[in-house]
Amino acid sequence: MAKRSRKYQEAMSLVDRTKRYPLNEAVELAKKTNIANFDATVEIVFRMNLDSRKADQNLRGAIVLPHGSGKTMKVLVLTKTAKQKEAEAAGADYVGDVEYLDKIKEGWFDFDVIVATPDMMGELGKLGKILGPKGLMPNAKTGTVTMDIEKAVKEIKAGKVTYRVDKNGNIPLIVGKVSFEPVKLAENIRTVFQTLVRLRPQTVKGIYIKNIVISTSMGPGIKIAPESIV
Repeated sequence: MAKRSRKYQEAMSLVDRTKRYPLNEAVELAKKTNIANFDATVEIVFRMNLDSRKADQNLRGAIVLPHGSGKTMKVLVLTKTAKQKEAEAAGADYVGDVEYLDKIKEGWFDFDVIVATPDMMGELGKLGKILGPKGLMPNAKTGTVTMDIEKAVKEIKAGKVTYRVDKNGNIPLIVGKVSFEPVKLAENIRTVFQTLVRLRPQTVKGIYIKNIVISTSMGPGIKIAPESIV
């Protein structure tokens, strides 16, 4: 295991690894232990009692954070002519049809999210091996396959983030930047927490959310007490 830097070790010394901190205290500590010399991303990871192999427990979706993610998202909209003006008016960065599929085949990825109308999915499906591993394939569960292009684009631009439980039962999400006010980070986290609680599958027995950890891009992980988020 690589030796941690002195700055990281100093930041780590401020964290009690055996403690679950109240939400507001954890957010303040995450900001304090940030060691990056840039506006680092703040991420939260939920350790869930979920088995992603079971259809009803394979949670996946999208959440509009009340204060955004702090990241400016480039949106590519793939749709037929009738919807293209709607996409442009909503603020999409790129709007088109099959010409963008050809660009993607050639290795173009100057976008963060693809929004597509259902009639484009047949062609998009052919790029599954390219887009799938990068997490870029549009999906109805995340609201990126839709006829309501205006709503989809505006939500993404406003700070919509996607989530998906991995094979180990973890759900990681970006909840903002270190420069965010603590109260805004806390409200973003609370929104995610309440969404996941609402989506609890009926087949899950016992503890549903096992652990919650907040961290910055290069900072140490800090455990949050779930009962402090409600």
